Amino acid sequence: MELFLLSNGKLSGESELLGYAKARIQTMLQARKITSAVLIPYALIRSDYDARAKELSDALSIQVSSIHHAENPAEAIASAECILISGGNTWMLNQLLHENGLIVPIQRAVRERNVPYVGWSAGCNVATPSIRTTNDMPVRNSVVLPALGLFPVQINPHYIDAHLSGHMGETRDERIAEFCAVNPSESVIALREGSLLQVSGNDLSYFSAKDQGFKVFRHGHETQEYQDTQAIQSLVPFNCQ
Repeated sequence: MELFLLSNGKLSGESELLGYAKARIQTMLQARKITSAVLIPYALIRSDYDARAKELSDALSIQVSSIHHAENPAEAIASAECILISGGNTWMLNQLLHENGLIVPIQRAVRERNVPYVGWSAGCNVATPSIRTTNDMPVRNSVVLPALGLFPVQINPHYIDAHLSGHMGETRDERIAEFCAVNPSESVIALREGSLLQVSGNDLSYFSAKDQGFKVFRHGHETQEYQDTQAIQSLVPFNCQ
């Protein structure tokens, strides 16, 4: 299995999409001799699908085509060399994955054919068991449908632990703690901007362009920050590095 689960698509001040993760992704593409990818852009609401595909083609130096042009989306996934899932609104993305019959085709492509999966923000969220730890508003529907479940632990992308002056609502830490209180058997990995989890074969590693750690939230446990994935070895079936 090859997964790149990115908190976000760009760092502040960064012009190129996936720039902070580009070297890692291109190393994988070159090793596998991958020359094309299928983009699933359903999370985009106010952006153009083809413009996003062009942006990714330029960034990764491969041919990227948007799945909305495919007459049969499932067949497009069945023949894909690589799957890219853009950020945007997670609710819209997950709903359209279901409506277009892509949940099982993506699962089979990644698990059975070893097709690389690169997802950022919303694309990271849908790789987990559910989208219940997204930061997005449910603009499309109010039903929490199952997600892809390629990665076994809930992730909160765009994680920030700052408490803005004058903001009287719950902090992100409090919101995630509420999730864990309601779902005490589940854990949440909080990924800051510019960070990613990478599964390569059976190995799981963590990278942060800002040299920051990730946090792990569990009900009844003190929340801590970590720099490597050995801290979550008990939560995943991968070899943690």
